[in-house]
Amino acid sequence: MHTPLATVPTYGDIVFNISGHPPATITEHRGVRYLHLGTPWVQGAMRIERPELIELSYVRMMMMWLLFMPQPRHIVQLGLGSAALTKFCHARFPQARVTAIELNPNVIAICASQFALPPNDARLNVIEMNALNFVLDPVNQDSIDILQVDLYDEDARGPVLDTPEFYQACSDCLHAEGMMLTNVFGEFSSYDSNLQTIASIFDAVVWVPEAEDENIVVIAFKQSPLLEFNLLYERAAAIKSSLNLPAKGWVTGLKQWMLNQQ
Repeated sequence: MHTPLATVPTYGDIVFNISGHPPATITEHRGVRYLHLGTPWVQGAMRIERPELIELSYVRMMMMWLLFMPQPRHIVQLGLGSAALTKFCHARFPQARVTAIELNPNVIAICASQFALPPNDARLNVIEMNALNFVLDPVNQDSIDILQVDLYDEDARGPVLDTPEFYQACSDCLHAEGMMLTNVFGEFSSYDSNLQTIASIFDAVVWVPEAEDENIVVIAFKQSPLLEFNLLYERAAAIKSSLNLPAKGWVTGLKQWMLNQQ
């Protein structure tokens, strides 16, 4: 949720500030801990009493791939944020490897200290690295099932990586049935350019606005799927039952997107 809080509590109780990178700071409000990069813009959140849950609604929407691929083998996050997706995927999909790429060491440090990010293990690998370098590395081509992209700087004007080169490299990293999910947020001019660039590279692209804020979650398919809504609603019910994610709303959003395109 890259929007300022209505009332921003005092900054500075916890600060990770390795030079050369934006500082990582936290605020707390009504039982929720928020991640900032030294500015009022929220970069992630965690409910303190339930650190295993995904707090922000747009971040939950980044799990829409479950409607199409319930058992991925390799899930990658580009941009760690508050580690909500990384923690959730690592805990809930024991058959999968989870990789998170984060350029800012302050973010990695504060996630380990304040957002319950577990240490790396046989299935979890959090890497301090530029996301573009990761997707351009030939070693990573055709190696990922799910790619979750949420790359914003401290000003949150738009994705920091949004070029055709970047999105083509993301596509190249995916298996044939793989998906990229990305959050598109920022100045209005960035919406259309990002969506057009993604659509020029992937076989099928759909997007669903997040109801509470201005985030748009895009699903980009390397190969176009069949959108059978009766089946998707059945899958959504199973996702709600097993993972307590609001998947019925995702299907309704996808259906509305299709109607809007007609």
